[in-house]
Parts: sequence; structure tokens; C-alpha cells
Amino acid sequence: MSRRVVVTGMGAITPIGLGVEEFWKSVKAGKTGFAEITRFDAGAYKCRLAAEVKDFDVKNYMDAKDARRMELFSQYAMAAAKEAIEDAGLDMKKEDPYRAGTAIGCGIGSMQAMEREHARLTEKGPGRVGPLFVPMMISNMAAGNVSIHFGLKGKSLNVVTACATGTNTIGEAYRAIQYGDADIMVSGGTEGCICPLGIAGFLSLTALSTETDPAKCSLPFDKNRSGFVMGEGAGIVVLEELEHARARGAKIYAEVAGYGCTSDAYHITSPAEDGSGAAKAMEYAIADAGLTPNDITYINAHGTATHHNDLFETRAIKLLFGEHAKELKINSTKSMIGHLLGAAGAVEFVTCVKEIEEGFIHATAGYTTPDEELDLDYCKEAAEMEVPYALSNSLGFGGHNASILLKKYDNQ
Repeated sequence: MSRRVVVTGMGAITPIGLGVEEFWKSVKAGKTGFAEITRFDAGAYKCRLAAEVKDFDVKNYMDAKDARRMELFSQYAMAAAKEAIEDAGLDMKKEDPYRAGTAIGCGIGSMQAMEREHARLTEKGPGRVGPLFVPMMISNMAAGNVSIHFGLKGKSLNVVTACATGTNTIGEAYRAIQYGDADIMVSGGTEGCICPLGIAGFLSLTALSTETDPAKCSLPFDKNRSGFVMGEGAGIVVLEELEHARARGAKIYAEVAGYGCTSDAYHITSPAEDGSGAAKAMEYAIADAGLTPNDITYINAHGTATHHNDLFETRAIKLLFGEHAKELKINSTKSMIGHLLGAAGAVEFVTCVKEIEEGFIHATAGYTTPDEELDLDYCKEAAEMEVPYALSNSLGFGGHNASILLKKYDNQ
């Protein structure tokens, strides 16, 4: 028999707030985090807007010496993990460390390290490449650093499925607890690659919006959508086996009820045009929870504001839900924070937990103009309503589809 898994702690570093409380306050207010890129001179780039994390001082979260041995994506993960573990009230001195694991994904790792060390290689020769280049650059180091710092000696994972990373990683952590591999998993996603190579690469794919107005640059599901805006940050949650959480008197935010993932096996960047892969991932997550599609009332969509994603994700929802699709509330958190790549699904997971907790579904910021075929309820306005279930979707380059289902915790 599989075990029940609950959420007992949350942390977030986002473009609209450091910490879950500040982030959620901004979400409810419909605040957006888009502005001119400050990390480098983007004057020669067609894309000049991004959703950067503001006012992040790493010294508020860790020792300066430790911070110097971490790239930005690891620093974000460490900061969010610190908040989540403190929020959960976890005291690792009282836990079996081999029953507490880590699952933190990152889609890319450090592009900044690649840029910096490549410049040293070409300008000064191979002997000048930094000795910590590899262990600072590789994407698993977010999980590694969190595991080391907090003494988490159980299963340690770094799932890399592009923009589905955050959702897949939390889903795999859920499975680890569900089937007895761990009692606690510190899990989520992180990313920090607003840098010349990152922006140039996505621009060459024609995936980024080149809109210059911060109020119009990220418009998921809108007819005037023009591509996604690069974001950054981290979302980390503490997942825990229910009886373990009860035994230590932990606050329980919500329950993870289902998880599903598939591959489109179609194209390296485009989702399947009929939405079949994403539909099947949602179907699997709902079935895993012992529910039917008609039980679902709300979806936190992948909603990137690219033409293909929003159209094909809409088709996926219609394919699975049929006429019931018209009854669903569907929103995109990326309308406020941009696309956090490997961290996107994790921050959206935190959003879903807060929406369930407070009975509040946020608006899709900037959504004004419906598009042909995109005729569902994309939350032009926020709604106060009971949220018994929240289904969160993430779709990644390579055809990765991941859906995770949260439900309101019932103390039964």
C-alpha cells in the first residue's frame, strides 16, 4: 500500500518576492517582475526584458565563504531550502538522516560559469581555468549543496527535464516517500541563467518575447502573446510522509495526491500539436489520485506565452476534459514571474499550495484579448473560491510532460 505524502514547508526566491510570504502577497496583488535586464549590457539584443530576482543578498542565507563556492542557481536553492526547512520546523538532530533526502532539479546549471571559464581558456590558456569550474557549473550541485549543508543523507536526486524539471523533481520526491524510500524529501527546482549566452540562445530559437513594454511582454493565452520572458529563482518544498508529519506535530499545508509524466516523442522544441502527450500526463496524475477529470476545477497551466505552447496546451486540456474544460479555471503564474525554466514548476507548486490554503485563484496578469481556439477560462480576473484540487502542468523541450496534483488536506 502506498503512503500518503503531505507538504509541511515551503521556500521561494522569485522575481516578485524573496520568501513565500512576499511572493504570495505579490501574486495576490497581480504584481509583475519584468524590467530591463541589468545583469549585462543587453543593448545589442532584440530581447531587453527579463524577470530578475531583486535585492537578493546571499549573506542573508549562508556564510560568505560557502557562497563563493556556489553559482547563482545553487545560492537560490540554498536560500529557498533554508526557508522551507525552517518553515517545516525540521530538526535534523531528531531525524534519521538516511530517511531524509533531497530532490532539487535545475534545467541548465551555470551558464555564467561556462561563459567565464571559456573566456579564461581562450584568453589565458587551459592552466587558468578555475579548479572549481566543474563542481560549481554542473546542475546537480543545487541538490548536492542542500544535502551537504542540512545533513540530508537519504536519496539525493537532480532531475533534468528542461522546463518540466521542477514538476518532475517534486513528483519523483513524492514517489520516493510514497513507496518507502524516504520519510522526508526536500524538493524543488532552481535556475539562474539570465546572462548573454542564455538570452542569445533562446532568442535564436525565437522563443523569447522582444516586446519592450513590461506590461505586455508576457501574455499567456492572449491573442497578442509574443513569446516567453526569461525568469530566475527557486521554489523548494518539504514533502513528508503523513504519519511522520503527524508524529512531530508539523503544520500540513496540503497533500500531494497524484503525479503523471509522459513524452510526446514528437519534436525537440514543439509540443505535440494535438496535445495528446500533455493530456495523458494529466490523465495519469488524476488517476493516480483516484479521481476523474470531472473532479478537477482548477489548472495551473504551463502557459509560457509562446504561440505553440498555449495553443497545444489548450488542446490537451480539451482532449482530456471534453465539455468539462469550459468549467475549469486555468491560469499562468508565468504572467507575473516569467519562465523560470527548471524552477518554474516548483514555484508554481508553491503557488498551488497557497491557492488551496487561501481559496484564491490568481488572475493571469495582462490577459485581455481572447484568441481563436483558445476559448477557455484563463482567469482574466482573480477568483475567491474553494480549491479542493490543483493540477499543475509543466512541459519541456525534448517532449517532457509532467503533471502533479495537489489536494486540500483532509485529516482522515
